[in-house]
Amino acid sequence: MRRIPLPPHLLGRSFTTEAADLAGVPRDRLRARDLITVSRGIRIPAAVPLQGAAALAAYVQVNPDSVLSHTSAARLWGIPLPPQVEGDWRIHLANPPKSRAPRRVNVVGHSMVLGLDDVGEIDGVRLTSPARTWLNLAAMLPLEDLVAAGDFLVCSHGPDFPEPREPLCSIAELARCIARHAGMRGMRNARAALDLVRVGADSPPETYLRLALVNAGLPEPELNVVLYDPAGVPVLWPDGAYRKYRISLQYDGRHHGGGEQYQRDIRRQETTRRLGWTEIRLSSEDLAGDGRAVVVKVAQALRAAGWTPG
Repeated sequence: MRRIPLPPHLLGRSFTTEAADLAGVPRDRLRARDLITVSRGIRIPAAVPLQGAAALAAYVQVNPDSVLSHTSAARLWGIPLPPQVEGDWRIHLANPPKSRAPRRVNVVGHSMVLGLDDVGEIDGVRLTSPARTWLNLAAMLPLEDLVAAGDFLVCSHGPDFPEPREPLCSIAELARCIARHAGMRGMRNARAALDLVRVGADSPPETYLRLALVNAGLPEPELNVVLYDPAGVPVLWPDGAYRKYRISLQYDGRHHGGGEQYQRDIRRQETTRRLGWTEIRLSSEDLAGDGRAVVVKVAQALRAAGWTPG
C-alpha cells in the first residue's frame, strides 16, 4: 500500500505526534518504516540525521517552556567537548522551576531559572545561549576544557585574517552570566576559567598550548597577531606570538603531515625568517601528557632571544 505523503513542514526534522495530529496525519501513518520513534510521542523521518537541530527539534516542541541545555546545546553551538563528554549522546533538556524537569528515555532533565539573555535559537530550536551553555558546562568539564570552550565562544579575527571570524559571545557576556547565576554548581570552576579565557584561539590544542606555557611560568603568548611584509600586506597569522622576542608559535595538527601541507609549512617558515622572526613548530606529541615538550621548546627559544625568568 502506498504511504500517505507527510506534510512538508514535518519533513526534514523531528516532529511530535501532536503536530502530526494537527496536520491531519493518521496515527497508523506514524507507524510506517520511514519514521523512527526516538521517544514517546516523537518521530524522525528516517532520512534525517540523528544529530543536530533537525533531530532535536521535537524535544522542545513537546513543552513550549523547554530548551536544550548542557552538552546538547554545546553541540549545536559547535562548542568543542573533550572525549570523555563527547561520547555521551544523551539529550539534555531544561524546564523552568514551575514545570517538572523533563523525564524521557535518553533525556537528562534539568530545572533551571532562565532569563531572556539565557535563551537562544538555532534553526527554530530553543536552547540555552552560548554564555549560559558555557556556564552549565562548568559543572561538567575540567578547568582546561572549560577554558577551551570559552576560547571557542569568544574567538574573533579581524579583516586582515584569511577567514575573519565573529564571536558567539564576549568575555563580558560570560562574566555577566556568572554574575546572574552566582549560586550555580561549578561556579568556582567558571570563575577560574573566566580569568584564563582569551580572544584568538582557533582550537582546543591552541588553548592547551597557551595554558601549558603559563602554568610553567613562561610569558603568556599573544593571540590574534598578524605579521605584515614590507609593503604592509598581511602574510602570517601565528597561533601565538612574543612580539618583544620576535618569536611565533605554530601548532601543527596531524593534517600537517601531507605533502602539499608540508610545502606550505616550509614556505611559512621561510617567510617568518625573512621578516626577522623565529618560528617554533609544535605538535600534538609535544602537547601529550603535561605538555613538558612544549615548555622546553618555547623556553629554549625565549632564552636564546634574551628572556630571563622572573
